[in-house]
Amino acid sequence: MTPAFRPARRTDIPAIAALLAEDDLGSGRESEDLAPYRAAFDAMRSEVGNTVIVGELDGEVIATYQLTLISGLSRGGARRAQIEAVRVAAGRRGQGVGAALMQDAEDRARAAGCRLLQFTSDNARAHAFYERLGYTPSHLGFKKPLD
Repeated sequence: MTPAFRPARRTDIPAIAALLAEDDLGSGRESEDLAPYRAAFDAMRSEVGNTVIVGELDGEVIATYQLTLISGLSRGGARRAQIEAVRVAAGRRGQGVGAALMQDAEDRARAAGCRLLQFTSDNARAHAFYERLGYTPSHLGFKKPLD
């Protein structure tokens, strides 16, 4: 069954935080304190083109991602979309939810006039999944904590 994707509501924050903390990457870096998530969610809602999306099935949030629209000069002034924090509930993986999530992101990006959807992936196990969907590993990403 395919989830219904919609913009997240503030009441979805506990479910989103749980999804972020559920995998190997998030288990050590996410917090049980929801106050920072609420503050970040409120800040994001005030930013044009920055949206958290959830996938809901039978009233349960089972997937999430963040989509940020970026206008730029490169590629002939192409608008692009950045997808972040892609998560599917562990018990729902391998059921087509991830593919439906990525299709939803592509559809939203196209509707916003984007010509490119980009993301980074910390999880090497997910790379084959993205490649099956037609994505190519085209860049080497870098991160530097600023705290």
